[in-house]
Amino acid sequence: MPSEAAAFFNAALLVSAPMVAVAANSPLLFGKTLWQETRIPLFEQGVALADRAHGDDPGYQRVTFGGGYVQESLLELFAENLTRYPPLLPVDLSAEPADRLPHLRLHNGTIWRWNRPLLGFEADGTPHLRIEHRVMPAGPSIADTIANAALYYGLVHALAQVTPPVSAVLDFAQVRANFYAAARDGLQAEVVWLKGQRVPLRQLLLEELLPLARRGLRDLELDAADVTEYMDIISARVDSSCTGADWQQRFLARHGHDLAALTLAYMEQQRGGWPVHEWE
Repeated sequence: MPSEAAAFFNAALLVSAPMVAVAANSPLLFGKTLWQETRIPLFEQGVALADRAHGDDPGYQRVTFGGGYVQESLLELFAENLTRYPPLLPVDLSAEPADRLPHLRLHNGTIWRWNRPLLGFEADGTPHLRIEHRVMPAGPSIADTIANAALYYGLVHALAQVTPPVSAVLDFAQVRANFYAAARDGLQAEVVWLKGQRVPLRQLLLEELLPLARRGLRDLELDAADVTEYMDIISARVDSSCTGADWQQRFLARHGHDLAALTLAYMEQQRGGWPVHEWE
Protein backbone atom coordinates (compact mmCIF):
# COMPACT_ATOMS: atom_id res chain seq x y z
CA MET A 1 0.00 0.00 0.00
CA PRO A 2 1.27 3.56 -0.72
CA SER A 3 0.66 4.46 2.92
CA GLU A 4 3.25 1.83 3.93
CA ALA A 5 5.88 2.86 1.39
CA ALA A 6 7.88 5.05 3.78
CA ALA A 7 8.17 2.27 6.37
CA PHE A 8 9.29 -0.23 3.74
CA PHE A 9 11.80 2.19 2.24
CA ASN A 10 13.33 2.93 5.65
CA ALA A 11 13.50 -0.80 6.38
CA ALA A 12 15.32 -1.27 3.06
CA LEU A 13 17.85 1.36 4.15
CA LEU A 14 18.39 -0.44 7.45
CA VAL A 15 18.99 -3.88 5.89
CA SER A 16 21.41 -2.53 3.27
CA ALA A 17 24.40 -3.31 5.49
CA PRO A 18 23.64 -6.99 6.15
CA MET A 19 22.48 -7.48 2.56
CA VAL A 20 25.63 -6.10 0.95
CA ALA A 21 27.80 -8.13 3.33
CA VAL A 22 26.02 -11.43 2.83
CA ALA A 23 25.88 -11.00 -0.96
CA ALA A 24 29.38 -9.54 -1.52
CA ASN A 25 30.81 -10.76 -4.83
CA SER A 26 33.08 -8.01 -6.19
CA PRO A 27 36.42 -7.96 -4.31
CA LEU A 28 38.71 -7.23 -7.28
CA LEU A 29 39.38 -4.26 -9.54
CA PHE A 30 42.13 -4.26 -12.19
CA GLY A 31 43.69 -7.23 -10.43
CA LYS A 32 43.78 -5.56 -7.03
CA THR A 33 41.91 -6.84 -3.96
CA LEU A 34 39.92 -3.93 -2.56
CA TRP A 35 36.54 -3.87 -0.77
CA GLN A 36 34.45 -7.00 -0.40
CA GLU A 37 31.89 -5.22 -2.63
CA THR A 38 34.16 -2.92 -4.63
CA ARG A 39 31.33 -2.08 -7.02
CA ILE A 40 29.93 0.31 -4.36
CA PRO A 41 32.84 2.81 -4.18
CA LEU A 42 33.73 2.30 -7.86
CA PHE A 43 30.30 3.41 -9.07
CA GLU A 44 30.13 6.27 -6.59
CA GLN A 45 33.58 7.65 -7.39
CA GLY A 46 33.23 7.24 -11.14
CA VAL A 47 29.95 9.11 -11.36
CA ALA A 48 31.08 11.74 -8.81
CA LEU A 49 33.59 13.04 -11.36
CA ALA A 50 30.73 13.70 -13.77
CA ASP A 51 28.67 15.23 -10.95
CA ARG A 52 31.24 17.93 -10.35
CA ALA A 53 31.62 18.66 -14.06
CA HIS A 54 27.86 18.92 -14.45
CA GLY A 55 27.36 21.37 -11.59
CA ASP A 56 25.24 19.25 -9.23
CA ASP A 57 24.91 20.21 -5.58
CA PRO A 58 28.29 19.02 -4.15
CA GLY A 59 26.52 17.60 -1.11
CA TYR A 60 24.32 15.34 -3.23
CA GLN A 61 26.04 12.81 -5.46
CA ARG A 62 24.00 11.00 -8.09
CA VAL A 63 25.21 7.64 -6.77
CA THR A 64 24.46 7.80 -3.08
CA PHE A 65 23.09 6.09 -0.03
CA GLY A 66 20.89 9.14 0.41
CA GLY A 67 20.53 11.99 2.84
CA GLY A 68 18.08 10.65 5.38
CA TYR A 69 15.03 8.58 6.16
CA VAL A 70 11.73 9.16 4.38
CA GLN A 71 9.32 10.81 6.79
CA GLU A 72 5.87 10.47 5.24
CA SER A 73 5.98 9.59 1.55
CA LEU A 74 8.34 8.55 -1.24
CA LEU A 75 7.26 11.79 -2.92
CA GLU A 76 9.93 13.41 -0.72
CA LEU A 77 12.62 11.70 -2.81
CA PHE A 78 11.16 12.92 -6.10
CA ALA A 79 10.98 16.45 -4.64
CA GLU A 80 14.66 16.12 -3.68
CA ASN A 81 15.40 15.11 -7.27
CA LEU A 82 13.86 18.36 -8.47
CA THR A 83 15.65 20.67 -6.05
CA ARG A 84 19.08 19.02 -5.90
CA TYR A 85 19.79 17.54 -9.33
CA PRO A 86 19.72 19.43 -12.64
CA PRO A 87 18.34 17.40 -15.56
CA LEU A 88 21.08 15.27 -17.08
CA LEU A 89 19.40 14.07 -20.29
CA PRO A 90 17.54 16.77 -22.27
CA VAL A 91 15.35 14.30 -24.18
CA ASP A 92 12.09 15.25 -25.92
CA LEU A 93 9.43 12.97 -24.47
CA SER A 94 6.42 14.85 -25.82
CA ALA A 95 5.24 11.74 -27.69
CA GLU A 96 4.53 9.98 -24.38
CA PRO A 97 1.32 10.96 -22.56
CA ALA A 98 1.94 13.58 -19.90
CA ASP A 99 -0.04 11.58 -17.33
CA ARG A 100 2.66 8.89 -17.54
CA LEU A 101 5.11 11.46 -16.08
CA PRO A 102 7.87 10.67 -18.61
CA HIS A 103 10.21 13.49 -17.59
CA LEU A 104 9.93 12.68 -13.89
CA ARG A 105 10.73 9.03 -14.58
CA LEU A 106 13.64 9.84 -16.90
CA HIS A 107 15.13 12.29 -14.40
CA ASN A 108 14.76 9.79 -11.56
CA GLY A 109 16.57 7.26 -13.75
CA THR A 110 19.70 9.44 -13.72
CA ILE A 111 19.93 9.43 -9.90
CA TRP A 112 21.25 6.13 -8.55
CA ARG A 113 20.40 5.88 -4.87
CA TRP A 114 21.36 2.48 -3.50
CA ASN A 115 17.70 2.25 -2.52
CA ARG A 116 15.69 4.01 -5.19
CA PRO A 117 11.96 4.72 -5.63
CA LEU A 118 10.64 3.85 -9.08
CA LEU A 119 7.35 4.89 -10.63
CA GLY A 120 6.03 2.78 -13.48
CA PHE A 121 2.87 2.01 -15.41
CA GLU A 122 1.23 -1.23 -16.42
CA ALA A 123 0.14 -1.79 -20.02
CA ASP A 124 -3.37 -0.64 -19.13
CA GLY A 125 -2.07 2.59 -17.58
CA THR A 126 -2.30 1.54 -13.94
CA PRO A 127 0.57 3.18 -12.01
CA HIS A 128 2.77 1.29 -9.59
CA LEU A 129 5.40 2.43 -7.12
CA ARG A 130 8.26 0.13 -6.18
CA ILE A 131 11.55 0.19 -4.29
CA GLU A 132 14.70 -0.83 -6.13
CA HIS A 133 17.18 -2.35 -3.66
CA ARG A 134 20.43 -1.96 -5.59
CA VAL A 135 23.02 -2.94 -2.97
CA MET A 136 23.27 -6.62 -3.94
CA PRO A 137 25.45 -7.83 -6.83
CA ALA A 138 24.45 -10.76 -8.99
CA GLY A 139 25.37 -14.37 -8.28
CA PRO A 140 27.46 -16.27 -7.60
CA SER A 141 24.82 -18.91 -8.43
CA ILE A 142 21.10 -18.92 -9.17
CA ALA A 143 20.45 -20.52 -5.79
CA ASP A 144 22.45 -17.78 -4.05
CA THR A 145 20.57 -15.05 -5.90
CA ILE A 146 17.17 -16.47 -4.93
CA ALA A 147 18.32 -16.88 -1.33
CA ASN A 148 19.51 -13.25 -1.25
CA ALA A 149 16.14 -12.05 -2.52
CA ALA A 150 14.31 -14.17 0.03
CA LEU A 151 16.42 -12.77 2.86
CA TYR A 152 15.71 -9.22 1.70
CA TYR A 153 11.94 -9.72 1.41
CA GLY A 154 11.70 -11.46 4.76
CA LEU A 155 13.72 -8.81 6.59
CA VAL A 156 12.02 -5.80 5.03
CA HIS A 157 8.54 -7.22 5.59
CA ALA A 158 9.32 -7.83 9.26
CA LEU A 159 11.21 -4.60 9.97
CA ALA A 160 8.69 -2.35 8.22
CA GLN A 161 6.18 -3.28 10.91
CA VAL A 162 8.22 -2.95 14.10
CA THR A 163 7.22 -0.47 16.79
CA PRO A 164 8.73 2.04 17.27
CA PRO A 165 9.70 2.37 13.59
CA VAL A 166 13.33 1.82 12.65
CA SER A 167 13.71 5.51 11.75
CA ALA A 168 13.05 6.42 15.39
CA VAL A 169 15.49 3.91 16.83
CA LEU A 170 18.72 4.24 14.84
CA ASP A 171 20.17 7.47 13.44
CA PHE A 172 20.37 7.58 9.67
CA ALA A 173 24.06 8.53 9.86
CA GLN A 174 24.74 5.24 11.62
CA VAL A 175 22.69 3.27 9.07
CA ARG A 176 24.81 4.81 6.33
CA ALA A 177 28.04 4.08 8.23
CA ASN A 178 26.92 0.46 8.67
CA PHE A 179 26.38 0.17 4.91
CA TYR A 180 29.87 1.31 3.93
CA ALA A 181 31.53 -0.75 6.68
CA ALA A 182 29.71 -3.84 5.39
CA ALA A 183 30.61 -3.09 1.75
CA ARG A 184 34.26 -2.73 2.78
CA ASP A 185 34.63 -5.61 5.26
CA GLY A 186 31.79 -7.96 4.31
CA LEU A 187 30.82 -10.48 6.96
CA GLN A 188 33.77 -9.40 9.10
CA ALA A 189 32.26 -5.94 9.61
CA GLU A 190 30.89 -4.62 12.88
CA VAL A 191 27.72 -2.55 12.87
CA VAL A 192 25.59 -0.63 15.35
CA TRP A 193 22.09 -2.08 15.45
CA LEU A 194 18.67 -1.09 16.78
CA LYS A 195 19.42 -1.32 20.50
CA GLY A 196 22.51 0.82 20.05
CA GLN A 197 24.93 -2.04 20.56
CA ARG A 198 27.96 -2.59 18.34
CA VAL A 199 27.87 -6.19 17.15
CA PRO A 200 29.77 -8.37 14.66
CA LEU A 201 27.64 -8.64 11.54
CA ARG A 202 27.97 -12.42 11.34
CA GLN A 203 26.63 -12.73 14.87
CA LEU A 204 23.76 -10.35 14.12
CA LEU A 205 22.77 -12.32 11.04
CA LEU A 206 22.90 -15.74 12.69
CA GLU A 207 21.27 -14.81 15.99
CA GLU A 208 18.74 -12.15 15.05
CA LEU A 209 18.28 -11.39 11.37
CA LEU A 210 17.92 -14.90 9.95
CA PRO A 211 15.20 -15.85 12.46
CA LEU A 212 13.51 -12.52 11.73
CA ALA A 213 13.63 -13.14 7.98
CA ARG A 214 12.15 -16.62 8.43
CA ARG A 215 9.24 -15.11 10.34
CA GLY A 216 8.77 -12.42 7.72
CA LEU A 217 8.65 -14.98 4.92
CA ARG A 218 6.17 -17.13 6.83
CA ASP A 219 3.99 -14.04 7.34
CA LEU A 220 4.10 -13.56 3.57
CA GLU A 221 2.74 -17.14 3.32
CA LEU A 222 5.62 -18.47 1.27
CA ASP A 223 5.96 -22.22 1.01
CA ALA A 224 7.55 -23.51 4.22
CA ALA A 225 9.93 -25.81 2.34
CA ASP A 226 11.17 -22.92 0.19
CA VAL A 227 11.71 -20.73 3.25
CA THR A 228 13.75 -23.48 4.90
CA GLU A 229 15.79 -24.21 1.75
CA TYR A 230 16.82 -20.65 1.01
CA MET A 231 17.31 -19.43 4.55
CA ASP A 232 19.47 -22.50 5.17
CA ILE A 233 21.64 -21.41 2.24
CA ILE A 234 22.13 -17.98 3.81
CA SER A 235 22.79 -19.53 7.21
CA ALA A 236 25.45 -21.89 5.84
CA ARG A 237 27.06 -19.08 3.84
CA VAL A 238 27.28 -16.82 6.88
CA ASP A 239 28.38 -19.63 9.21
CA SER A 240 31.22 -20.58 6.86
CA SER A 241 32.04 -16.94 5.95
CA CYS A 242 32.02 -17.98 2.30
CA THR A 243 30.47 -15.32 0.10
CA GLY A 244 31.38 -14.94 -3.55
CA ALA A 245 33.97 -12.36 -2.57
CA ASP A 246 35.47 -14.66 0.06
CA TRP A 247 35.62 -17.57 -2.37
CA GLN A 248 37.50 -15.49 -4.95
CA GLN A 249 40.04 -14.32 -2.38
CA ARG A 250 40.56 -17.85 -1.05
CA PHE A 251 41.11 -19.12 -4.60
CA LEU A 252 43.81 -16.52 -5.25
CA ALA A 253 45.47 -17.23 -1.91
CA ARG A 254 45.68 -20.93 -2.74
CA HIS A 255 46.44 -20.85 -6.47
CA GLY A 256 48.28 -17.57 -6.95
CA HIS A 257 47.19 -14.38 -8.65
CA ASP A 258 45.94 -16.01 -11.84
CA LEU A 259 42.74 -14.15 -12.73
CA ALA A 260 42.09 -16.24 -15.84
CA ALA A 261 42.19 -19.43 -13.75
CA LEU A 262 39.93 -17.76 -11.18
CA THR A 263 37.37 -16.88 -13.85
CA LEU A 264 37.39 -20.38 -15.34
CA ALA A 265 37.03 -22.01 -11.92
CA TYR A 266 34.22 -19.61 -11.00
CA MET A 267 32.35 -20.46 -14.20
CA GLU A 268 32.81 -24.19 -13.66
CA GLN A 269 31.46 -24.05 -10.12
CA GLN A 270 28.60 -21.81 -11.19
CA ARG A 271 27.53 -24.25 -13.90
CA GLY A 272 27.23 -26.94 -11.23
CA GLY A 273 24.32 -25.07 -9.70
CA TRP A 274 25.58 -25.27 -6.12
CA PRO A 275 25.43 -22.32 -3.73
CA VAL A 276 28.81 -20.71 -3.18
CA HIS A 277 29.40 -22.10 0.31
CA GLU A 278 29.51 -25.59 -1.28
CA TRP A 279 32.02 -24.67 -3.98
CA GLU A 280 35.40 -26.39 -3.97
